[in-house]
Amino acid sequence: MIGKILLTLAVIAIAYLMVRRDHGSRRDTTQPAPPTMSAGEPKKIPDPTLHDDLRTASYLFLLFIVLVGAALYYFRWQDDHKLITVRLYSADQADPASYEVYKYQLAERSFTTVDGRAITVAGSDRMEVIGLND
Repeated sequence: MIGKILLTLAVIAIAYLMVRRDHGSRRDTTQPAPPTMSAGEPKKIPDPTLHDDLRTASYLFLLFIVLVGAALYYFRWQDDHKLITVRLYSADQADPASYEVYKYQLAERSFTTVDGRAITVAGSDRMEVIGLND
């Protein structure tokens, strides 16, 4: 998880440096000479608004990607921190033992309760999970 965050920050930093370098190199140059017209073909003058439109579109796309990533991270975190109830039915007990567990703390044959107890389920015990698909 940390690796993904560091990779994302590295890509953002590289993109920022490239934009700054492009912006700085344009500031240092002087105005180009007007294009000369040859007798055969007229030359096209490049449209400076196209470059600005592409830059705006790239910033909007970057903002969109960051917002979608943040929303997905938030919804995943919210789902992982949902409380579920785990009931353990043992052959030697009449009533099941009931535990409150965060969803991300639940493993196949073990779990950690909200108060920090690590529980390992024996092969003879039956585990019932309530609230997992809500």
